[in-house]
Amino acid sequence: MGGVRSSLRPNPRRSRSSRVVELRLLNSFELIDDGARVALPMSGQRLVAFVALHERSLRRAYVAGSLWPETSDQQAAANLRSTLWRVRCRSSTLLDASGQRLQLGPDVLVDLREAERLAWQELDGSAETGEPCDQRMFAGDLLPDWYDDWVPLERERFRQIRLRALDVLCERHARAGRITQALEAGLLSVAGEPLRESAHRGVVRVHLADANTGEALRQYRLCRKLLAEQLGVEPSEQMRRLVAGLEGMETER
Repeated sequence: MGGVRSSLRPNPRRSRSSRVVELRLLNSFELIDDGARVALPMSGQRLVAFVALHERSLRRAYVAGSLWPETSDQQAAANLRSTLWRVRCRSSTLLDASGQRLQLGPDVLVDLREAERLAWQELDGSAETGEPCDQRMFAGDLLPDWYDDWVPLERERFRQIRLRALDVLCERHARAGRITQALEAGLLSVAGEPLRESAHRGVVRVHLADANTGEALRQYRLCRKLLAEQLGVEPSEQMRRLVAGLEGMETER
């Protein structure tokens, strides 16, 4: 996540061991075992990410067939055994491979799940009375350079959650007069999806609250340009009402 790391919430299955394993899936794959960065081969990364994204124990046969669909069942099972051995040689507690099922070990903390937890607290309002979370947790996509067919759906699901959480944080900061934080949240949302008008509206509102009419107009014009060039549409009436009457608007139309 661009070098920004937050304390992750303990796994509810966590054992009494003091060993901590951090699995980072936002922006890129990274594994930290007991404070040390661990390098895994790509096959090992795919196995670990696949198990982590399911959040439940999985049958070995299902994992093998999903990760090596072009091979026979026997070869897929052999590939799984080989990959699992390599992973466990590098991080012995990362995967729980007891019996015929696989899941993450109880001491594994996953940044994606922590980011989701914080995002939902913002979205359902339960975070309103506490300190705002570190919104940079929502700056990165899930494994953005991975093309496995089981990644995009989870990536898009998290993207929608994080962008909506950023919109909420933008509004929350603005209400509290925290203009710098509000702008950061709003601009992170715009960067996450430049064609979301709601994100642009949030930034415009922040500039207006800070009496920066020129910046508000500049953001509006950027939004209008993107929508026209990419989608062939004009900003909504809601957006136009937001900037109506500002100096220079009539001559620009």
